[in-house]
Amino acid sequence: MYSLAFSILFVSFIILTLLVRFWLASRQLRHVLAHRSAVPAEFAEKIPLAAHQKAADYTIARTRYGLLTLMVNTLVLVGFTLLGGLQWLSLQIFQLTGPGMVYQLVLLAAFALISGLIDLPFDYYKQFGLEQRFGFNKMSKGLFFGDLIKGSLLAAAIGLPLAWVVLTLMNQTGDLWWLYTWVVWSGFQLLMMVLFPTVIAPLFNKFTPLEDQSLKARIEGLMTRVGFASKGLFVMDGSKRSAHGNAYFSGFGANKRIVFFDTLLSRLQPQEIEAVLAHELGHFKLKHIIKRISMMFAISLGFLALLGYLKTQPWFYDGLGVNPLLLPGQGNDAMALLLFMLVLPVFTFLFNPLTSLGSRKHEFEADAFAAQHTDARDLVSALVKMYEDNASTLTPDPLHSAFYDSHPPASVRIRQLNLAAS
Repeated sequence: MYSLAFSILFVSFIILTLLVRFWLASRQLRHVLAHRSAVPAEFAEKIPLAAHQKAADYTIARTRYGLLTLMVNTLVLVGFTLLGGLQWLSLQIFQLTGPGMVYQLVLLAAFALISGLIDLPFDYYKQFGLEQRFGFNKMSKGLFFGDLIKGSLLAAAIGLPLAWVVLTLMNQTGDLWWLYTWVVWSGFQLLMMVLFPTVIAPLFNKFTPLEDQSLKARIEGLMTRVGFASKGLFVMDGSKRSAHGNAYFSGFGANKRIVFFDTLLSRLQPQEIEAVLAHELGHFKLKHIIKRISMMFAISLGFLALLGYLKTQPWFYDGLGVNPLLLPGQGNDAMALLLFMLVLPVFTFLFNPLTSLGSRKHEFEADAFAAQHTDARDLVSALVKMYEDNASTLTPDPLHSAFYDSHPPASVRIRQLNLAAS
């Protein structure tokens, strides 16, 4: 009875999620199309009509692509769960390996491989169809597949040992395994923050020290004013993959470094680059990074505690089309992990506006910080160029934006900055 009830609940949430997503997407499509013919008044003197229409067309194409991938991913989810895909896969692997850790690791690896193969044609189309059509793709096919192979090997090298540790904790540390796993997971996340800028990122991109001495002096002056210490200023060769531009800082503790996309440096003036960086530094100085990390750790603790309960409940497996036991008395921790990762987004989707709201609040605060330490008009001009260069729509549907967007709409954000500049 509990299994059937959970199956019905799962299907109900899938349908609800699909309805909400399609409703929001239809609102976005109608709203962007309705405002395609004219540049919003506040941008009329800054962004050409052709650029505005390109952004509208790009947004529409991305939204339709998102709906296609949503349908495919939903079918795959149902296929893996209620239609017995994971059950079949686990039995095939079990017949080859027998019970034990090898079986569980192979199950996780096989699932990742199958999921990656399903995603591959869509990723390929997005890069060489959608992004290419709008002039953003700079990637060669060789680089695309090289990144794919490199990323897969890196994921296996990092993921399989981590999975072994988690599965060992789940099997050997009793009812509080989820707490020990949370400690390991949190430590792993912190370690990745330290290793990413110096070990992982250079595997995919080239990072060179910023050579423009006048710009470097300007940025170092900003960092001195706001009290930010960095291990260096670097330029990333983002242009070999995409025409999109950005800036960010990565690392943790004493390992922090500031990174500029070469596409961004080629487009913005020095004072505009300084203003963009002031915004990014605002996230650091206002402790947004620490708050996000703390929230991530708190949420992961809660989810692991929930998994600690669910993995002992037969209805959780049966309700998702999986036999929880392969042999009498032997559980399947890898299956519990897979099922939990698959169904969690379905049940948490409706909380997305809360995370978007918190993120937009941080963006407003970082903008205000930048306006205090640089000229707000420079950040406005930089944002306008970035909106144009990245083909970001100036007229998103307000409800769609509130639900999904981590950044405020362009008009709202720039209105706030103009008030700060006046």
